Amino acid sequence: MKVLVTGGAGYIGSHAVRALQRAGHSPVVLDNLVYGHRDIVTSLDVPLVEGQVGDRALLEAVLSGRHPAAMGEPVGAVLHFAAYAYVGESVSDPAKYYRNNLADTLVLLEALVDPAQHRLRADGSSGPMPIVFSSTCATYGVPEQVPITEDHPQRPINPYGSSKAMVEQLLRDFGAAYGLPSVIFRYFNAAGADPDGDLGEDHNPETHLIPLVLDVMAGRRPYLQIFGDDYPTPDGTCIRDYIHVSDLAEAHVLGLGRLLNQPGSHEPLVYNLGNGTGYSVQQVIEAAKAVTGHGLLAHVAPRRAGDPPQLVAGAEKARRELGWLPRYPQLEVILEHSWAWHRRRHGVA
Repeated sequence: MKVLVTGGAGYIGSHAVRALQRAGHSPVVLDNLVYGHRDIVTSLDVPLVEGQVGDRALLEAVLSGRHPAAMGEPVGAVLHFAAYAYVGESVSDPAKYYRNNLADTLVLLEALVDPAQHRLRADGSSGPMPIVFSSTCATYGVPEQVPITEDHPQRPINPYGSSKAMVEQLLRDFGAAYGLPSVIFRYFNAAGADPDGDLGEDHNPETHLIPLVLDVMAGRRPYLQIFGDDYPTPDGTCIRDYIHVSDLAEAHVLGLGRLLNQPGSHEPLVYNLGNGTGYSVQQVIEAAKAVTGHGLLAHVAPRRAGDPPQLVAGAEKARRELGWLPRYPQLEVILEHSWAWHRRRHGVA
């Protein structure tokens, strides 16, 4: 099946493209390349449409198969990753986030429920093409309990999390009104790189802990900032649930399969994606030292506003309903894959 992957030139999206290929699908990437990488799409050998998700005419051309990148084959489903994801920037420039993450997604959903884009189902009926949406644990806000399950109240504390929560509401409303089938995945901390070493994390600016740690160990940064060492955790640093990016990508293929093979309810299927195990900042640093053989200089900075002491996923629902079983749950393996990619990408000896 032809699958449109919005944001497919980015970190998680590119890994999902590879997972789709391995499952026998034909991905086509739509990305504005603000944060994505053209060379990554080229290495995956898939068509790239450079543009904005909110461009309705461009969307319709791709979905219908009229765009040259679609090669005459209509799209049958969408994996939607395209979003801006810097929490601090979302606070200082919320308009950018609501325009890109929310308004552009509304345009996409309107295109999917347009009768002109309806797909033929296996039973001979037709309807809106299914969408798998990349959401986030940031929709929960400060957790009331850990682990966090899907029924935890959603109280986002920044515009990034709010924009994702609003799209989730759009999906509920579009499912009820127009029959739009959808899966919502709420990620915890995506980490790692493809085991082959040719796909991985490369953000500019970089804000994620593991690549920042590896940057310091590789000599690309002078030191690491640890934001707070006085949390109510065993070593005083924040605890997070790190989930391998290839495991995230595999979940999307399974979620898509669920929508394609078990049509029925138009209520979105919602799943957390995490390992259910938390590691502190200090534990990540110590594990990275063991994996790389390098040390690092770290400075303690004040806590960041809104950083909860602990975020750990309750992800049994995805395991139970989708048969999802993370292949790389160990922190050391996540770090090994990250380090291999980091050295290859940045020419580190």
